[in-house]
Amino acid sequence: MQFSRFGRSLGGDTGIMDLMDDMGRALAGTEKKYMLGGGNPARIPEVEAVWRRRLQELLGEDGAVERMLGNYDTPQGQPAFIEALTALLNREFGWSLGPENVAITNGSQTAFFILLNMLSGPADDGGPPRRVLFPLLPEYIGYADQGLDPDCFVACRPTVERIDDHTHKYHIDFDAVEDTLREAGTGAAAPIAAICVSRPTNPSGNVLTDREMHRLDELARRYGVPLIIDNAYGMPFPHIVFDDVVSGPAQPMWNENIILGMSLSKIGLPGTRTGIIIGSREVVSTLSRANAVLSLANTTVGQVLVEPLLRDGTLLDVSQSVIRPFYRKKADDAHRWLAEAFGADVPFSLHRTEGSIFLWLWLPDLPVASRELYDRLKARNVIVVPGEYFFFGDPDLDTWDHSRQCMRINYGQSPEDVQTGLGIIADEVRRVWRR
Repeated sequence: MQFSRFGRSLGGDTGIMDLMDDMGRALAGTEKKYMLGGGNPARIPEVEAVWRRRLQELLGEDGAVERMLGNYDTPQGQPAFIEALTALLNREFGWSLGPENVAITNGSQTAFFILLNMLSGPADDGGPPRRVLFPLLPEYIGYADQGLDPDCFVACRPTVERIDDHTHKYHIDFDAVEDTLREAGTGAAAPIAAICVSRPTNPSGNVLTDREMHRLDELARRYGVPLIIDNAYGMPFPHIVFDDVVSGPAQPMWNENIILGMSLSKIGLPGTRTGIIIGSREVVSTLSRANAVLSLANTTVGQVLVEPLLRDGTLLDVSQSVIRPFYRKKADDAHRWLAEAFGADVPFSLHRTEGSIFLWLWLPDLPVASRELYDRLKARNVIVVPGEYFFFGDPDLDTWDHSRQCMRINYGQSPEDVQTGLGIIADEVRRVWRR
């Protein structure tokens, strides 16, 4: 069968497919696996009790479950959910959102597929294809293969601060970002359609400060492109931002030039597939129309479960008093266990964990690529994500050894699994060094 470019692009080998397939196969098997890959949030009993309570409330309300399951949603999303969300964000941050500024999608992955292809790719006027600029590699694995047009992404390498022998932090190289925007503006390269960044950053757990975000916003405005912010782990929910670790204030931001992505996944509802996009009227209208073509309608379960929790503040309270401290403790534990497992005989560095649910491990001078280390760990029933998948949009990656020396580790699973898995990782790294 002859597939189109669309079919070959989406049906080929991709990092996100490998990641999700590994998770599914591991969970389906009978042998013990240490699931330190993927982005599945932890199961938090106090949070799960909230969902159970809400389901019981719906079961006790005449017709509520039937409406939730038996009616199509609009392509934009449930009006009551959108109204509750805009009221919360306006109250908390002083924004001026209306229902025309919010669109719901079947998960953030779908939202970003639509967004990135709405903005990048062939131009209507026959000019060169437009590209999305990622200002801070490494970036989220799920973006890498979403562009339908070849070479529709361009990315800038970070500067790397060595904080101590075992801690580092990435910073945006603003000179490189502006050079890329300037060159595109002169016609020397394909035009830039948008700037896109995750905050907290997946995979590194980096949290860009307000000062850095305002500088990106100023650059985006100056060069006439939108700034896309993926806030899947950020504030006000799930609020997996460790404020005392971040190097400066890091409040959410939005204006008419910003497209802000949010999600219900990391509050513990990944199965409901509820993505949220906040943008200008034009962006939301176009996204909703595209959503009608691709999905017809949205899933309603997450919206119905969460809507009253937005209105009464329960979701914010759970995020701040339960979810954030839960992950902060798990991050501290994981850092300690990894340091104990590696000891002093193998060089390693962890990115400073300022948010999200991941450790980002750098193994300087690793004698094999992280993809090979990943395969060796999978043979020992430890599932991680090799770092190569998070480096894209840079045509000269062969010259950057760092891109083959990292891996992402989800520390959100059970303490026993995380500690055992980290021990196996350290042991396998020693084996690689000795061979």
